[in-house]
Amino acid sequence: MKRIALLASLLMFLALPPAQAQNRDQTRAVAIFAGGCFWCLEPPFDKLDGVLATTPGYTGGTKADPTYEQVTSGRTGHYEALQVEYDPARVGYERLLEVFWRNIDPLDAGGQFCDKGPQYRSAIFAVDDGQLAAAEASKAALEKSGKLPGRIVTEILPAAKFYPAEAYHQDYYRKNPTSYTYYRWNCGRDRRLERLWGPPPKS
Repeated sequence: MKRIALLASLLMFLALPPAQAQNRDQTRAVAIFAGGCFWCLEPPFDKLDGVLATTPGYTGGTKADPTYEQVTSGRTGHYEALQVEYDPARVGYERLLEVFWRNIDPLDAGGQFCDKGPQYRSAIFAVDDGQLAAAEASKAALEKSGKLPGRIVTEILPAAKFYPAEAYHQDYYRKNPTSYTYYRWNCGRDRRLERLWGPPPKS
C-alpha cells in the first residue's frame, strides 16, 4: 500500500508544469554586479534580509582562472564583481538593483571613484531574460527620473563565467576593518555617493 501511495505522489509531481515543479526548490538565485572595488560593494548587500551569501570575484574576461594581479593589470578583460546569492521569496531582484545603483557612480565610464581602468567599470550581469528586462527597466527609470547630473554609462551585459577571488578578498571588510575603512575613506567613495544620491538611508 505504501508503495502505491509513493508511486502516486511521484506521478503527481512529474505531472506538474515545469515552472511549477521548479518553484518547489527556488530558494536560491544568483545576481552579479560590478561596481568598482568588490570589497566596498559587499557590505550593502550583506545587510539585506534575504541575501544568503556574497562572493567577490572576476567576470566578463577572456582568461580562465584569473588572479587578482592579472585582473588589476587591466589586460584580461575582467571586471571586479560581486556574486550575490539570495532567496527570491525574501528579497526581489528589483530591490538588489536599487541597492546596486545607490552604491555606485553610474556616470563614470573610466572606473569607480579612485579606482580607474576597465577592470573597475560598473556593470550589471544578467543571468537570465527576467534579470535582463528588470535591469533595463531599472536603468531606463533612473535615466527618466533626472536624479543624476549626467548620462548613465553603466552597462547591462549577459552573465559570463564568474571566478571567485582569492580567499583574502572574501569578507575583507570584516577581517580587516581598519584598513578597509581607511581605503574606503581615502578613495572618496562615500563623499561621491552622497553628492550623487544624498545622505545614505538610515539603517
